[in-house]
Amino acid sequence: MRSEQEVNRAVEQYADTVRRLCMIHLKNYHDSEDIFQTVFLKYVLSSVQFDSEEHEKAWFIRVTINACRDFFRDFFRSHTVPLEELLQQQEELTPDNSEVLEAVLCLPAKYRDVIYLYYYEGYTAVEIAGILKKNKNTVYTLLTRSKQLLREKLGGDNNEE
Repeated sequence: MRSEQEVNRAVEQYADTVRRLCMIHLKNYHDSEDIFQTVFLKYVLSSVQFDSEEHEKAWFIRVTINACRDFFRDFFRSHTVPLEELLQQQEELTPDNSEVLEAVLCLPAKYRDVIYLYYYEGYTAVEIAGILKKNKNTVYTLLTRSKQLLREKLGGDNNEE
């Protein structure tokens, strides 16, 4: 079990990342908070020794994504929240990006993950491949396709990046 100082440091350092990943996957504030608690409980109980800060961050991302996927396999998955309610909550947090956020949230999960990790967390495609355990060329393809889908949803010019 980890010390209180370790846990407090991890919560301060990774809370935003875990919450955003949860919101991207679950699209529900309350379910996101449940998964948030689950992820940090797993951290407290984990005996994993991290080689570096990046290794620890990758662990949090992987565990969060897995916990979100496990949530959807759960019986209570039938409990859903309208997208409008989520967007209203998000507009309170980031009113300037609500249209982009809505478009990202409408993407299939495989595209949301790579977009989030690439643009919001700043990972390279090779690093994303390692985190998601996918081939790097697959990640490049997913990034290209997700950008195209976002362009179509947002009405952007196909020649822009």
